[in-house]
Amino acid sequence: MKRNLLCSLLFVFCGLALVYTPADAAAPAVIKVGIVDTYSGPATVYTQDVLDGFKMAVNEINAKGGVLKRKIEFVTRDDKFKPDIALTMTKELVMRENVDVLMGSTNSGGALAMSDFAKKEKIPFIVTDAKSDKIIGEQGHRYVFNANENTMMIGKATALALSKKPYVKYWIMGEDYEFGHACAEAIWTNLKALKPNVQLLGQSWRKVGETDLTPYLTAVMQAEPDCIISAAGGGGIVNFMKSVKALGLEGKIPIYQHYATDQLALAPIGFDAPEGIMGSSSYHFYYPNTPENKAFVEAFRKLYKRYPGSTALYGYTAGMFIAKAYEKAGKVDKEKFVDALEGLTIDSPIGKLQMRACDHQVTLPMYYGVTKKVPGYDFLIGSDMMTIAGKDYLPSCDEMMKLRK
Repeated sequence: MKRNLLCSLLFVFCGLALVYTPADAAAPAVIKVGIVDTYSGPATVYTQDVLDGFKMAVNEINAKGGVLKRKIEFVTRDDKFKPDIALTMTKELVMRENVDVLMGSTNSGGALAMSDFAKKEKIPFIVTDAKSDKIIGEQGHRYVFNANENTMMIGKATALALSKKPYVKYWIMGEDYEFGHACAEAIWTNLKALKPNVQLLGQSWRKVGETDLTPYLTAVMQAEPDCIISAAGGGGIVNFMKSVKALGLEGKIPIYQHYATDQLALAPIGFDAPEGIMGSSSYHFYYPNTPENKAFVEAFRKLYKRYPGSTALYGYTAGMFIAKAYEKAGKVDKEKFVDALEGLTIDSPIGKLQMRACDHQVTLPMYYGVTKKVPGYDFLIGSDMMTIAGKDYLPSCDEMMKLRK
């Protein structure tokens, strides 16, 4: 009987040992980031650079031992450019994956849905590519932060640039979704305020993903505006640029498009892109020509065999903001992380960037230029570059707080 009892106890002990192994007890703690973004369709031109820029930052951080003795890990979900899917994927990452921080999305509607959920669940959310000013404006809150430029910023900076041009008669041509309308409205409202004599001859709006732009561009040509303001996003920019070139509009009517000078829009179409298009972006791999930017470009090219686009900067700096905020917070705690991120400044490839405490907006500069063929590249880049510093065009904190009220 003693032998049987001893065998029974040994069996139970072994069973418990299988459940509670030292390996489980010593499993390393991590900081987990959940990313919801568009990883299928035309928008991947931009979202892949966000992800690769973030990966690059995470690799650098983890190679130095991580943050608070923890490595940063991340999981991704594809929202297929649909806000309802973005919300579903966000819930999954929070409820099942137990992520510490959320990131995403290029779709403004999706980002707004994610932001609302983040507010309810009190989880930090860093927006890396969506441009709607509603995200940190009228729907802004404690838990949402913006690592890229929004439509209000684009509108103010673009109006400053266009107000110095001789153009009076304008036509707005955009994609019929949140970004298109918000961008166009912000540009026109600010331009009208700076130059009251400007006239809007008309507007034309197309579905996202529509490929035949001939009817729209023909109508614009017949109206004979002094300048076209194009409000397209993602893959729509590539299609717009190709259409302008194919229809021979190059050099006939001045055109402005945000991201027109970004290599993410220009590299895919090579010399099928039109020269002389006015464009803007908060980052170019060739400008500013500083040691910090050169080092960033070299490291990115070594990893991914291509030049970084504008969104690579947003992903990279988001990673750096996350690491430095946790370091400042001193512990993995959502509320302390938010407190630490407010007003935080980091070094970046384009200089020091601050996450404003009042509205959680990164103080990005805006760079303007015109597309041009330059020896050494098999695609167009921006020339005659001009810089508008963040302090010269960002909405004031008072303006942002009035929007939230």
